[in-house]
Amino acid sequence: MIIDSQAVKNTCNASVESKGFCFYKATNGIKRHLAVDILGFPFFTHCTKASVSDDLGLIEMLSINIDYFKSKPIELPKITILIDHGYHPDKLTQALEQIYPQIMSKIQFELSAKPSKAEKEQGYFILKEGAMW
Repeated sequence: MIIDSQAVKNTCNASVESKGFCFYKATNGIKRHLAVDILGFPFFTHCTKASVSDDLGLIEMLSINIDYFKSKPIELPKITILIDHGYHPDKLTQALEQIYPQIMSKIQFELSAKPSKAEKEQGYFILKEGAMW
Protein backbone atom coordinates (compact mmCIF):
# COMPACT_ATOMS: atom_id res chain seq x y z
CA MET A 1 0.00 0.00 0.00
CA ILE A 2 1.30 3.47 -0.85
CA ILE A 3 0.02 6.51 1.05
CA ASP A 4 0.49 10.18 0.25
CA SER A 5 -1.39 13.47 0.36
CA GLN A 6 -1.87 16.47 -1.88
CA ALA A 7 -2.91 20.02 -0.97
CA VAL A 8 -5.24 21.53 -3.57
CA LYS A 9 -7.14 24.80 -3.91
CA ASN A 10 -10.86 24.83 -3.17
CA THR A 11 -13.41 26.56 -5.34
CA CYS A 12 -14.40 30.08 -4.41
CA ASN A 13 -17.83 28.71 -3.42
CA ALA A 14 -16.39 26.39 -0.75
CA SER A 15 -17.14 27.34 2.84
CA VAL A 16 -14.43 28.88 5.00
CA GLU A 17 -14.84 26.00 7.48
CA SER A 18 -13.76 23.47 4.85
CA LYS A 19 -10.55 25.31 3.95
CA GLY A 20 -7.16 25.50 5.59
CA PHE A 21 -3.75 26.85 4.62
CA CYS A 22 -0.89 24.45 3.86
CA PHE A 23 2.32 26.36 4.60
CA TYR A 24 4.50 23.71 2.92
CA LYS A 25 2.72 24.11 -0.44
CA ALA A 26 1.43 27.67 0.16
CA THR A 27 -2.06 26.48 -0.77
CA ASN A 28 -5.37 27.61 0.68
CA GLY A 29 -7.84 24.76 0.34
CA ILE A 30 -8.10 21.08 1.16
CA LYS A 31 -5.75 18.14 1.46
CA ARG A 32 -6.52 14.81 -0.19
CA HIS A 33 -5.09 11.76 1.57
CA LEU A 34 -4.94 8.67 -0.60
CA ALA A 35 -3.93 5.05 -0.05
CA VAL A 36 -3.47 2.95 -3.20
CA ASP A 37 -2.60 -0.68 -3.76
CA ILE A 38 0.48 -1.82 -5.68
CA LEU A 39 -1.35 -1.35 -8.99
CA GLY A 40 -2.32 2.23 -8.13
CA PHE A 41 -5.99 1.50 -7.48
CA PRO A 42 -7.54 3.53 -4.65
CA PHE A 43 -7.82 1.68 -1.37
CA PHE A 44 -8.75 4.42 1.13
CA THR A 45 -9.38 8.14 0.66
CA HIS A 46 -9.86 10.99 3.11
CA CYS A 47 -10.21 14.78 2.75
CA THR A 48 -9.19 17.33 5.37
CA LYS A 49 -8.39 21.02 5.57
CA ALA A 50 -5.05 21.77 3.92
CA SER A 51 -3.68 22.79 7.33
CA VAL A 52 -3.92 19.20 8.65
CA SER A 53 -0.51 17.50 8.78
CA ASP A 54 0.23 14.43 6.68
CA ASP A 55 0.61 12.35 9.86
CA LEU A 56 -2.75 13.42 11.30
CA GLY A 57 -4.51 12.90 7.96
CA LEU A 58 -3.08 9.38 7.68
CA ILE A 59 -4.09 8.59 11.28
CA GLU A 60 -7.63 9.83 10.59
CA MET A 61 -7.85 7.86 7.32
CA LEU A 62 -6.67 4.61 8.89
CA SER A 63 -8.86 5.16 11.98
CA ILE A 64 -11.96 5.52 9.83
CA ASN A 65 -11.03 2.25 8.11
CA ILE A 66 -9.74 0.43 11.21
CA ASP A 67 -12.21 -2.45 10.73
CA TYR A 68 -10.25 -3.49 7.64
CA PHE A 69 -7.16 -4.04 9.79
CA LYS A 70 -9.10 -5.65 12.64
CA SER A 71 -10.54 -8.23 10.24
CA LYS A 72 -7.14 -9.13 8.74
CA PRO A 73 -5.95 -12.51 10.11
CA ILE A 74 -2.71 -12.21 12.06
CA GLU A 75 -1.27 -15.26 10.25
CA LEU A 76 -1.09 -13.35 6.97
CA PRO A 77 2.05 -11.30 6.22
CA LYS A 78 2.07 -7.71 7.41
CA ILE A 79 0.82 -5.04 5.02
CA THR A 80 3.74 -2.79 4.08
CA ILE A 81 2.71 0.85 3.91
CA LEU A 82 5.12 2.88 1.80
CA ILE A 83 5.27 6.53 2.90
CA ASP A 84 7.47 9.47 1.96
CA HIS A 85 9.62 11.58 4.27
CA GLY A 86 6.72 13.92 5.10
CA TYR A 87 5.50 11.24 7.51
CA HIS A 88 6.98 10.17 10.86
CA PRO A 89 6.64 6.38 11.41
CA ASP A 90 7.31 6.54 15.18
CA LYS A 91 4.59 9.13 15.72
CA LEU A 92 2.19 7.18 13.49
CA THR A 93 2.88 3.91 15.31
CA GLN A 94 2.20 5.45 18.73
CA ALA A 95 -1.05 7.09 17.64
CA LEU A 96 -2.37 4.02 15.81
CA GLU A 97 -1.53 1.69 18.73
CA GLN A 98 -3.70 3.89 20.98
CA ILE A 99 -6.61 3.36 18.58
CA TYR A 100 -5.99 -0.37 17.95
CA PRO A 101 -3.16 -1.92 20.06
CA GLN A 102 -2.59 -4.91 17.70
CA ILE A 103 -2.29 -2.86 14.52
CA MET A 104 1.51 -3.08 14.30
CA SER A 105 1.22 -6.89 14.17
CA LYS A 106 -0.67 -6.40 10.91
CA ILE A 107 1.10 -3.44 9.25
CA GLN A 108 4.59 -2.01 8.92
CA PHE A 109 5.73 1.37 7.66
CA GLU A 110 8.52 1.76 5.15
CA LEU A 111 9.98 5.08 4.09
CA SER A 112 10.37 5.44 0.33
CA ALA A 113 13.75 6.21 -1.12
CA LYS A 114 14.41 9.89 -1.70
CA PRO A 115 14.78 10.56 -5.42
CA SER A 116 18.01 12.18 -6.55
CA LYS A 117 17.97 15.63 -8.13
CA ALA A 118 18.50 14.08 -11.58
CA GLU A 119 15.59 11.66 -11.04
CA LYS A 120 13.35 14.53 -9.93
CA GLU A 121 14.23 16.46 -13.10
CA GLN A 122 13.38 13.39 -15.22
CA GLY A 123 10.03 13.11 -13.44
CA TYR A 124 10.38 9.66 -11.89
CA PHE A 125 12.21 7.77 -9.21
CA ILE A 126 13.26 4.16 -8.80
CA LEU A 127 11.87 2.01 -6.03
CA LYS A 128 14.16 -0.47 -4.30
CA GLU A 129 13.00 -3.32 -6.56
CA GLY A 130 13.76 -1.26 -9.66
CA ALA A 131 10.22 -0.31 -10.70
CA MET A 132 9.89 3.26 -11.98
CA TRP A 133 7.19 5.72 -10.91
